[in-house]
This record gives sequence, C-alpha cells and structure tokens, in this order.
Amino acid sequence: MTGGTRLRLPADTHYPLAVTSTTTEPAATAADAPDLQARVGHYYVSDRNYQVAREKVREYARAVQDYHPAHWEPEAAAALGYSGLVTPLTFTSIPAMAANRDLFESVIVGYDTYVQTEQVFEQHRPIVAGDELSTDVELSSVRRIAGKDLITVTNTCRDAAGETVHTMHTTVVGVAAEEVDPGISQAVRRVIMHDVTMFTHDDIPIEYVKTVRGDDEIRIATDSGRTPGTRSFDELSVGDELPTKQVRLSRGDLVNYGGIAGDANPIHWDEEIAKLAGLPDVIAHGMLSMGLGAGFVSAWSGDPGAVTRYAVRLSQPVIVSATDGGEIEFSGRIKSLDPETRTGVVIVVAKSGGRKIFGLATATIRFS
Repeated sequence: MTGGTRLRLPADTHYPLAVTSTTTEPAATAADAPDLQARVGHYYVSDRNYQVAREKVREYARAVQDYHPAHWEPEAAAALGYSGLVTPLTFTSIPAMAANRDLFESVIVGYDTYVQTEQVFEQHRPIVAGDELSTDVELSSVRRIAGKDLITVTNTCRDAAGETVHTMHTTVVGVAAEEVDPGISQAVRRVIMHDVTMFTHDDIPIEYVKTVRGDDEIRIATDSGRTPGTRSFDELSVGDELPTKQVRLSRGDLVNYGGIAGDANPIHWDEEIAKLAGLPDVIAHGMLSMGLGAGFVSAWSGDPGAVTRYAVRLSQPVIVSATDGGEIEFSGRIKSLDPETRTGVVIVVAKSGGRKIFGLATATIRFS
C-alpha cells in the first residue's frame, strides 16, 4: 500500500468492512502495530440495541437455506415452546457485526486483512422474534503462532431483562499490508457499496483510550425449563450417522446473504477483487457456510433452539464460480452422549470440491 491510504479487506469474516477512523500509531505493517497484548480486555457496549423482527428472522433463514418451520411459522415455533419465531443459531452475527465496527477501526489496528479461522456460538437461551438485544464487545485474547497474530473477539448478547442469551467468540488472523496486492485498493473503490468505506487515512490521528468491563453482575439466561423438541435421547447411540445433505450456492445466494447479514465484502461477489486478495475465485462467506451447517444439524435434531454450543474451525473456503456455482456436502455422526444431562455432541463434516471446509466442527445438543 502506498500514499498513506490503507485498505482493510477482511478475507473471510463477519465483522463490518466500513473503516472510517484511525489510531495514533501508524499501521502500515504488523511490525508498526501497537502492542495488542496491552489492549486485551478492551471492552464496550454497543450504543444501539437490536430489535429482532419476525420478517428478518425469515429473511436470514432463507439466506442460510434453513427451512425448519420454527423459523417461519409462529404456530410451529409455539409448538416447540417458543413465544415467537426462533432465530437460526448464527443470527447473532448480524448485531455483532455492527457492534464490532469500533473495535476494528480504533483498537485492533496494524493489519490490512483479517482472515476468519474459528467461530464458537454458545446459546444459553434461544433468541426469538420480539427480543431486544444489547451487544457488548471484548478483545479477549491475542496469540502469536507461526509468525501470525490470532485475535479473538467475544460478543455477548443480552435480552431486555439484562440476561445473557448468546455468547460468540470469533478468532481471526491479522495479515500485514505487504501480503496484499497493492492494486486491490483501486479495484475496491470502483465496486464497493455507496455508503461503505474500506479505507482509512493514517494522518488523522485518534488517541487510543482503553476501556474495560465493569463489575456489573453477569446473569446467564437458561432454556432448561423448556422441553426440547428433539429426538429422544434413549433412541440414540454413539456413532449414529446423520443423513448426508447437499447444498448448492450461486453468486446470487452470496449477494443475498451479504445483503441480509450486512457484509459488503466484494470477495464474495467480485472475481477481480477475490483474485487480487489471493483467492482462486469468489468465495462464500464463512458465516454462511456455518449457518448452513447449523441448519443441517437442526433439521436432523428437530429443534433449532436445542443446540447449546456450536464450534467451527474453518480450513478451506467454498469456491463459488460464476458458471458452476458451488456445492457443500454436509454429513455428521454422534461423537458422545451424556445420560445425566441427556445431551450429545455431534461432529459436523462439511466438504466442497472434495476438500474439507470445516477443520473441526461440533454441536452440543439437548435431547428430549
């Protein structure tokens, strides 16, 4: 990158691309970056709550091809004990995306590309239409492995009663400017959405001030009072396999997901930008792949709100060509069962083009 303008193009991530502020420290290379270890623990609460609307639940379910009736029909949701349409498990990426903006503009600096590597969702209580969510953000850890910084951000969503309903941990790798094709900045300027900026100017300093979590009581919501509408625990065995499912993606699916989720990253729809970013072609959003996997699990279990933990380590992207699109094959098996809690852990396998796109993925489920 040249001329004091820095492009931040996350290669496959769910946080926002709009970058409008800078820090006092120049961030042209990772070596110039501030000591992120000293910033671990930086915490704030988003100043805007998120209202979960019924039609947004349906739009998101359609975007991740999840047609479980509890996402679509109030009667089906009520039959499972929900007060409204239940959101797909990965729905919380939407409010988290907006909340994380300040963190990646003024706290986590010194990189030009962020590659998502791992995601963990903890569902304490399923979110339903009508919920009003507040979202907080914390830089929870920075680890250096093989010369790369692995950065973990934790988002906590609370309901109107102040109880934590979802916790989400996102791990990304920070990549320095010298590893990005310098021609990408002009290419992005030509195609990026009108009210999204992916550039920042280092000559407008903003002083960094660390803010940390207070001593407020943390209350965790629970779904233990609701009997899950899942398969009977007594009918399950370790090693049982889930039926294989094929999912097809087109460029149109990627554009639709980007619009619904608020992810304007052009590597998900513009071939030139994707190749300048070092990719073979346009790729599917990592969050879209994970959303498809969550829907695969809930279709088998019977209740999308019965998953208490969903962890995915991404290993390969899903290539979606303009002519042939892309395909993902999902399969799975029961890894373990706990008779005391009537829960089980399911391993989720996802492959595209003969390659595993999930290095390791597990879902912990409450069974009836």
